[in-house]
Parts: sequence; C-alpha cells; structure tokens
Amino acid sequence: MRSIFFPIALSLAAQAAAAPPLRVEIDYELDRNGTAVAEIVHRLEHDKKTYTLRETWQGKGVFALAGTAERSSRGAIATDGLRPVEFEDRRTGRQTRRASFDAAVKSPTLERQDQLSMAWSFAFSPPRGTVSVRVADGKHVTTYTYMVAGRERVTTPAGEFDGLKLVKQKDNPQAKSTEIWLAADRDYLPVRVLIIDKDGTRLDQRATRISPP
Repeated sequence: MRSIFFPIALSLAAQAAAAPPLRVEIDYELDRNGTAVAEIVHRLEHDKKTYTLRETWQGKGVFALAGTAERSSRGAIATDGLRPVEFEDRRTGRQTRRASFDAAVKSPTLERQDQLSMAWSFAFSPPRGTVSVRVADGKHVTTYTYMVAGRERVTTPAGEFDGLKLVKQKDNPQAKSTEIWLAADRDYLPVRVLIIDKDGTRLDQRATRISPP
C-alpha cells in the first residue's frame, strides 16, 4: 500500500525563505475508509545543502501481516526544491526498487522527483498556481499535475493548521483523486494526503505527531 504524500499567490521571497527545520520527524496514521491500517514515520535531516529522507511503514491489526516497508531518498537542496540523487523502496515480499538521478543534470527540480521527495520538495519551495511533477518510483516515471486550490484550515491528530491545499488534476473522470495539505504555519510540512480511488476507497494519511513541536 502506497503512502504516499492552492487562489493563492506566494512571493518569490517567501519561496526562497521556506525551509523545514534541520531535523524533523512526522508520524502519520493511514486510514482506509475510516479504519486505521498503518503507522507511517517520515524523518528529514538536512544541512541546507543536502538532505536525507526516510519513511517507515508498519501495518496495524490484520494489516500487520503485510509486513513492513521502508523508503529513502537523498540528494541536494536547490533554490527551487529538492534534487534527489538516489531513491530506494524496500517492502516485505517484493524486490527492492531503486531510482538514480544524474546529479549533473540541471533540469528543474519538479522534473526529477521520487515518491518520497515530492511533497517535501514543496516544503522547501511552496508551489504557486499549477505545477507539473515527474515522479520516479524505481520502475516507472509518471507525470502528475497539481493545482493550488487555496488556503483552508486542516485538522489532524497533530493539531489544526493553516493548510495550503494541492489537488492533482485527473487525466480522466475515472482516475483516482489526490489532495495534499501543506501546513503554511509550520514550514509547509506535509500534514495530510487524501487519495480517493475510482471505486470510492478512501486512503487518508494524517499527521499524528510533529517533532520538534
């Protein structure tokens, strides 16, 4: 199971100043149609030049039988976000997937993201308007388009935040929908991701703890 994870104008100066703490950890709970199915932890460490991201995934209840998952991303920090160099996805019962990026390529950061770095790249460079993102998962490269859908209060177990909401544009009416909320009052950290599949299944990933508080 994948965890994944705007009418507003943000000034270029605000974008350049955006950056999460040097070390931050976010715990999430993943619900499937209202039932908790997994606990997810994201850990970010950076020195304003390079970054390391790690995600661990542990199923809850009967879903614990699915085993564990661990993803990692590392790379450089540019003025327009994160530039991954290496991505790895390890899951119980499946061959490890890896994606490598050429550090010498100077393409825009959103043209070279992995599944873990994407939402965190927005934390370093908050989006404006509509953005297209090319995301690698170690097997495929897929282009997603997100639109800034405005600001709204978003409530999670970790607290209530001034949320900058991003909505993925659908290729067709039957495609799954994805919405991401970044906490504008907490360094644009990703605090909620909601995915609604074509059959109506809802996967809701919400922050339960942010450290440091």
